[in-house]
Amino acid sequence: MQVIACIPQISDIHTGCLTKMSSTEIFMQRLVDSRSQQAPPALLSPSIHTESEYIINSSPSPSYSPSLSSYFEEDTRSSFRNCTSRESLISTTSEKVLLMSSEQQSSVVQPLLTDLYQISMAYAYWKPNKHQELATFDLYFRKNPFGGEYTLFAGLDECLKFVRDYKFHSSDIEYLRASLPSYIESEFFDYLSTLNMNDIKIYAVPEGTVVFPRLPLMRIEGPVIKTQLIETTLLTLVNYASLVATNAARFRSAIGADKTLLEFGLRRAQGPDGGLSASKYCYLGGFDGTSNLLAGKLYGIPVKGTHAHAYVSSYESMDDLSERELCDRITGQRRPFADLCLQYLNVIGPVLKILPDETNKGELAAFISYAIAFPTNFLALVDTYDVLKSGVPNFLAVARALHECNYQAVGLRIDSGDLAYLSLEVRAKFHEISKKLNLSYMEHFTIVASNDINEDTLVSLEKQGHSIDSFGIGTHLVTCQKQPALGCVYKLVELAGSPRIKISQDIEKVTIPGRKNLFRFYGHDGKALCDLLTRIDEPEPQAAVRMLSRHPFSEQKRAYVTPTSVRSLYNLYWADGEIKYSLPTLKQIRTYVREQINELRKDHKRDLNPTPYKVSVSDDLFQFMHKLWMKNVPIGELE
Repeated sequence: MQVIACIPQISDIHTGCLTKMSSTEIFMQRLVDSRSQQAPPALLSPSIHTESEYIINSSPSPSYSPSLSSYFEEDTRSSFRNCTSRESLISTTSEKVLLMSSEQQSSVVQPLLTDLYQISMAYAYWKPNKHQELATFDLYFRKNPFGGEYTLFAGLDECLKFVRDYKFHSSDIEYLRASLPSYIESEFFDYLSTLNMNDIKIYAVPEGTVVFPRLPLMRIEGPVIKTQLIETTLLTLVNYASLVATNAARFRSAIGADKTLLEFGLRRAQGPDGGLSASKYCYLGGFDGTSNLLAGKLYGIPVKGTHAHAYVSSYESMDDLSERELCDRITGQRRPFADLCLQYLNVIGPVLKILPDETNKGELAAFISYAIAFPTNFLALVDTYDVLKSGVPNFLAVARALHECNYQAVGLRIDSGDLAYLSLEVRAKFHEISKKLNLSYMEHFTIVASNDINEDTLVSLEKQGHSIDSFGIGTHLVTCQKQPALGCVYKLVELAGSPRIKISQDIEKVTIPGRKNLFRFYGHDGKALCDLLTRIDEPEPQAAVRMLSRHPFSEQKRAYVTPTSVRSLYNLYWADGEIKYSLPTLKQIRTYVREQINELRKDHKRDLNPTPYKVSVSDDLFQFMHKLWMKNVPIGELE
């Protein structure tokens, strides 16, 4: 529902209330009303609603990827975000507050964020003068997470920022001198002190792309010492980002596009860095907002939230209210707000078949106090005592009193109990009160649910039926409790122009050798058919041209494919010491993610027994790979 159209801004009523309101009260009133007041365009400063464009290049090229440009549209589909009364959940900052970009924040992502063996190998490469040999590494994963059949690639922008800023500082060098054996030559440390990544190349699929096992997400080319040194850091930047983004996308898929998903996981995340990354990549994966203020500041993610149980239980009775009046939004008259709430509780009680005297008055006092503090942003947590017998009646009484003062409440949050049953009961009571009071918007109050929700909970709620508009999700989302790691690996596939292969009795650990290109085939319905890896020097596959695709490890699994369209998935993102490709904003990637998931067939996305997506190699690559494989497997001898 729309907020009452005739309500003027608080600046129009200052004169009427000035003699009775302190300057602090006036400031707070202006702050809570600022959501509905727009500054002149010339005066606007970034706020937490503003997308922080964390484009890594200081001077990015003006054009985006041609393959992504159609996706970079403002996300306006969510009914929640287009509803003014619900949108008041979003917190705002003063127009005078300037945001600090993500690049300006201090970061632990630096050359020493690596494993010791990377430095050890670097020295071992350097000592025999092998360090300048040109190498190619593939970064990929072996199995989709969460029992699903797709993964979202995330973390690319952080990888590029890391490579761009790669430099050992003097304190790093001194630490390495003290940590490594004393016989290591001083010249090696001198070499490290001047090291940069200007002569490596990074090819990658665009961030937010739906990807699959064995496909190289990134191809890193350059001197072996440099490509080896960045292994661990690239893995840590991609592994968790891709895992939590995929988890978020699965939560979104489980509940549909019309519900609001809020990430509330900071307090449960694995440390501050994990919490910040979770907020960023959950938003990328399809969540609508976060409770994490720093993530809102750095990445332009909408921040949302209300009060906790502690605020409710901090009030014991109506006598605890030190402020009992609220300034009417239209007239400026100070109204006896607490008395109005008690009056409307007596009206609402009989309609809901509860005794007004039996609702918890400490809870009512807390709701009154919070409504006075945030009259345009009132969303109450109603399960501190009893949802249906106390929380809902108290909320509705305060909501009706707010209406009397020309404000609209937003809704309520339920944090325990049978969420499906309670949400349906609450919605029925909203409907009943709406009819009784002849206030149609009350039927559409937002119902927010939290309470340790996981993907299975969302699937179950959809099957049961519910009336929840918004979900606040924390622990299971940010910690990825269903699967704690993606398992990306970083493997050498070529050195000095010679292909390299890793052999294993575990077939999934056998690497696909050589430099490769990656293509996605689409059918006539616009859905992805399969992905194809080719050797670097093979001709590109063409639309409407029939070709043989093969399973990388099984000679019997093969098929002819005639794609309706073909898309090359690799872009050259880093070369010559600069980022070669303009990077989209987080919100643009989020829109691209939604389009990518829509390109998959439904049977690839279903939560139970999804159909495996086909990852294949060209016949040329298959023959090349298996010939090299046989060459590197020693011939046994029976006695």
